[in-house]
Amino acid sequence: MAVRVVLSMLGVLFAGVLVLVVLATLVAGPGSRTSPSDPVDRDAPPPAVAPLGADTDVVAWSRDAAGDTRIPQRTLQAYATAELRQRERAPECRLSWSTLAGIGRGESRHARIGGATTGPDGRADPPIVGIALDGTDGTRRIADTDGGRLDGDPVLDCAVGPMQFLPETWARYSADGDGDGVADPQQVDDAALAAAGLLCAGGRDAGDGDDWWDGVLAYNASGSYARDVWSAADYGRRTARS
Repeated sequence: MAVRVVLSMLGVLFAGVLVLVVLATLVAGPGSRTSPSDPVDRDAPPPAVAPLGADTDVVAWSRDAAGDTRIPQRTLQAYATAELRQRERAPECRLSWSTLAGIGRGESRHARIGGATTGPDGRADPPIVGIALDGTDGTRRIADTDGGRLDGDPVLDCAVGPMQFLPETWARYSADGDGDGVADPQQVDDAALAAAGLLCAGGRDAGDGDDWWDGVLAYNASGSYARDVWSAADYGRRTARS
């Protein structure tokens, strides 16, 4: 009996450690990795999804597609809105909502990590804050850059929000996706449009294989991460069309 109890306790401990490892992987944030952890076999970007029409009712579209894609309606609405807004800013980028969904899946499970939910205002509740980037678990050590204003940590930086931006990266790519006059990394419209800006930075064309991979690896320099984003983006494309 004592042996069974010990084994049971060890199983609980192992499960807890596994959860922490998974969370650390999911909330590392753009630019936090030291270098690609495994080689990337660059091929094509995820198969093309038909661009949303400029007059798309994103609320109705996301409501219809949410169930099949398994993405919360409010978060999917933000990805769709960001595609349209980014097309206005940089039409040559050809970024799809499905790639943003692939990023969002990897970074915060579409703003659901840690039990978070997204209200009608698009804000994650509770706010999503990643691990302190202290140089362990394959991350770079990143000293605080914003006095803890966004992440609450005055010593080290943490990635924040549904798309997991580092404070210094947010300062560069921050966006007001919902048009309320405030750029907030915890608000999904703002975060998705900022992610679109990062993915399209430097004139990248997300419809081109090399540029697609470059953009995703700029977000997180991990080959396995990029492949997971590819798979999640392709899943969103296939299920939204069915």
